[in-house]
Amino acid sequence: MAKHHPELSLLFHALADSTRRSILARLSERPARVTDLSEPTGLRLPTVMRHIAVLEEAGLIATSKDGRVRTCAIVPEALEPVRTWLDEQRATWEARLGRLDAFAMKAMRERSE
Repeated sequence: MAKHHPELSLLFHALADSTRRSILARLSERPARVTDLSEPTGLRLPTVMRHIAVLEEAGLIATSKDGRVRTCAIVPEALEPVRTWLDEQRATWEARLGRLDAFAMKAMRERSE
């Protein structure tokens, strides 16, 4: 069995929600205040704060507070375990499909003989 990052489930959970993905997309451009992140969602601030807590727990963002202003920034290297897992899955399935293709080609050759 392939090694798995211990927080892989947290990462996939955080990425599973479209609101959280849109927050990450916005943060990929530049850090932003929580209030700025909540405006385009149409959600109330407490709801956005819960989404931010999930992202922060997964390590995808970091927050800082200056007075009453909380600012969020993306942590791009936090996605590396997801990328590694997906690359492992891709390699596994490409190998399986390669073997299936070889089997099908062999069966077709044998049938035509």
